[in-house]
Amino acid sequence: MAAEAHRQQGSCPTIPSEGCGKSPEKKGSAADSRPGTAMSGEMDKPLISRRLVDSDGSLAEVPKEAPKVGILGSGDFARSLATRLVGSGFSVVVGSRNPKRTAGLFPSLAQVTFQEEAVSSPEVIFVAVFREHYSSLCSLADQLAGKILVDVSNPTEKEHLQHRQSNAEYLASLFPACTVVKAFNVISAWALQAGPRDGNRQVLICSDQPEAKRTISEMARAMGFTPLDMGSLASAREVEAIPLRLLPSWKVPTLLALGLFVCFYTYNFIRDVLQPYIRKDENKFYKMPLSVVNTTLPCVAYVLLSLVYLPGVLAAALQLRRGTKYQRFPDWLDHWLQHRKQIGLLSFFFAMLHALYSFCLPLRRSHRYDLVNLAVKQVLANKSRLWAEEEVWRMEIYLSLGVLALGMLSLLAVTSLPSIANSLNWKEFSFVQSTLGFVALILSTMHTLTYGWTRAFEENHYKFYLPPTFTLTLLLPCVIILAKGLFLLPCLNRRLTKIRRGWEKDGAVKFMLPGDHTQGEKTSHV
Repeated sequence: MAAEAHRQQGSCPTIPSEGCGKSPEKKGSAADSRPGTAMSGEMDKPLISRRLVDSDGSLAEVPKEAPKVGILGSGDFARSLATRLVGSGFSVVVGSRNPKRTAGLFPSLAQVTFQEEAVSSPEVIFVAVFREHYSSLCSLADQLAGKILVDVSNPTEKEHLQHRQSNAEYLASLFPACTVVKAFNVISAWALQAGPRDGNRQVLICSDQPEAKRTISEMARAMGFTPLDMGSLASAREVEAIPLRLLPSWKVPTLLALGLFVCFYTYNFIRDVLQPYIRKDENKFYKMPLSVVNTTLPCVAYVLLSLVYLPGVLAAALQLRRGTKYQRFPDWLDHWLQHRKQIGLLSFFFAMLHALYSFCLPLRRSHRYDLVNLAVKQVLANKSRLWAEEEVWRMEIYLSLGVLALGMLSLLAVTSLPSIANSLNWKEFSFVQSTLGFVALILSTMHTLTYGWTRAFEENHYKFYLPPTFTLTLLLPCVIILAKGLFLLPCLNRRLTKIRRGWEKDGAVKFMLPGDHTQGEKTSHV
């Protein structure tokens, strides 16, 4: 029964051949799903609907003058690839083990036939099967000789660690008479269907044959994508590892943000919940889900925004000290500079959460009780009007500055999107991200100072001798603003501008020839 089900899914037994091992039997064929991903359900429900592909199930003829491309495989990715190729003007022939069963899943202009017939005429063949099923194609070795095989598969994390050889290199070892090209593995089936406007436009290509890379690059351009040459086939392992990475550039910024959140939350919990419970026997644990979180969020957002502009200050200080821009920054500073975009977006995320949490504060039941108690105290004190002019002005200015700072952060976040950033020239992008970003930092500082007002100097706000949280968050931004102000001084600003335009303190760059440390010194004036 298992074998019969395996056969019905479009799989076939491995063809014995020298150098080709028997592939392990799986539920369903490798050709019936996206290469490198596990099947999540039966393939009777195609990824591409019949209405979209307008298929009548026939093996339709295509114009003879269209460039012919072959596809080995009938899974989701193969179907999406066929749809994109047909829409780009290519003549597509699909090789399947059961063409009658799978023909209705492909566009009507795609010819679905047996594998032997599919590889006979096209010069470019897309191999859309799993690595373990490569050996089942060994019977086609004579027909594939001299052709270009495009490997689109991706390994799982376990397979990537288990095999030293990439999928593309393994395919090349099985078919030495063919030219193997690694391409399209970083493009999803959905991006192929919807077009390059969704997802990444870049198609990473690597091969040992420049002519084959040029051919696939032209095909990628015809399909609306942007080819990117990644070098020889030895780079295929690195290319195959790209889809396995989960937000690689976000790991450090996310851990940083979470670490700051935990630290500030713990600090605020000790001050606002633990201290009243120990000193006054007041139960304020109800503040933990909302109030303590809302006190923590702006602290994290403010510090993260400061960390976006701190590495620029450090880089400028290093350049002034060294008197040149041609020396590399330390690795930690270099990585920090590269992660500024992610840190800034996380700052905006926490600031938005702070705004939403603040809107929820008046909805709390505890807030209503506080209002009632305040009204009762006012009546008992025979006060007809309770109005504190200073507090009113403080809150008005505080909220206004907060809204302005959030608006600036929103602008920074929007211009960080590739679609918006690509529409701006460098001067516009730099103005928004640098100048307006620094304005956002100043507004956030004024927002925090207005919130604090005179609280930093009142003894009752030092709980457990711990200063208010906002005083801690002000330290770093104030240093950055002060340093930025110093760099604007004419003496420093002129020197920094000259350095960034190529001027050097010594007026020369010295190079040492390898192996000669005494007489091998040359000077090159820049």
